[in-house]
Amino acid sequence: MLDESLLDTPEGLAEADRRGLLRGAAEAGARVRTAARHAVESGINDLRPDGRPRAVLIAGPGAAATHAADLLGTLAGAGSPVIRLAPSGVAPAAGALRWELPGWAGSVDLLLVATPDGSEPSLSLLAEQAYRRGCTVVAVAPAETPLAEAVAGAHGLFVPMATAPYDQDEPLAASAPGVLWALLTPLLALLDRVGLLAAPPDALNKVADRLDLVAERCGPAIATYSNPAKTLAAELADALPLIWTEGTSAGPAGRRFAAGLAELSGIPAVVAELPEGLAAHSALLAGPLAARANPDDFFRDRVEEPPALHARVVLLRDRPIGGLTAAPAARDLALSHDTPISELEPEAGDEIESLAELIAVTDFTAVYLALASRAWS
Repeated sequence: MLDESLLDTPEGLAEADRRGLLRGAAEAGARVRTAARHAVESGINDLRPDGRPRAVLIAGPGAAATHAADLLGTLAGAGSPVIRLAPSGVAPAAGALRWELPGWAGSVDLLLVATPDGSEPSLSLLAEQAYRRGCTVVAVAPAETPLAEAVAGAHGLFVPMATAPYDQDEPLAASAPGVLWALLTPLLALLDRVGLLAAPPDALNKVADRLDLVAERCGPAIATYSNPAKTLAAELADALPLIWTEGTSAGPAGRRFAAGLAELSGIPAVVAELPEGLAAHSALLAGPLAARANPDDFFRDRVEEPPALHARVVLLRDRPIGGLTAAPAARDLALSHDTPISELEPEAGDEIESLAELIAVTDFTAVYLALASRAWS
């Protein structure tokens, strides 16, 4: 159950935030600036690539590497495929995970390793395997870890991860806001240098500025009625979020939001891109999860039994209304089933700025839901 009164109690939120989730969200802009500086100091701006790689392979544990691959693949488009190497193993522990290069990987491919840990033995072995195959290796991870030594031995490029002191207090959540930007920013700078996407230094500065603006609008001191992240968190209390995305950049933001809700808040969510999401989720809206389905069971014990879980649509869009859009059909479908709908749309800006804003607002939302529902207590 969500304690909505906690949302407007900054002191209570700070007390509940034992893993620095709010701090990570608020400091996302600073993480981008620090990570960009680390990328420059590591020599990314001095690279003279011969051309685009045939494929970009990304390895790393958990949601951080998954989201980084998703975002980079979206921004890169069809220039070179961006492929995440999914690990195998018997447990999600550093020593149990295993990564392998695909058989076709070779000297014309680029291997990126992104991890907030750096102690995974298999990632070090992967860097050595890539070196033997002739792959270029670039890694982002905490400094002075076994992976840093392995990448140096493989004649690769290592970029120290931008960390904060409180990162060492507790194990980092893979969906934590600070983790994503600390790992993603150097990779953006690298792929800009390679020519796969556009993320020059001024674009990264704009991303950092946009993240700062979101932090000002969505911070814990801002009341729920004027705070889009707190408002969305309150709207999703006791709801099953149906996350519908429209626009290329909104897709990875929606998938990250669903993953963050599950990992941080313990809330299940389903996500689909429009217009296909209308067909994919029409049965959900017409079934027992619809708001009109038994909205208030007279015989329910109001003290012992929680209210029934009903769907709520969250529409994430990366472009303003107008032109070719499925948004009106999405609203009509939701409202025809008495299903409430929440909408998020970024301010005007470059694609990477719009993406950053959608991610930042939904990151704050997932964190507020986690703290107000005591998911991390």
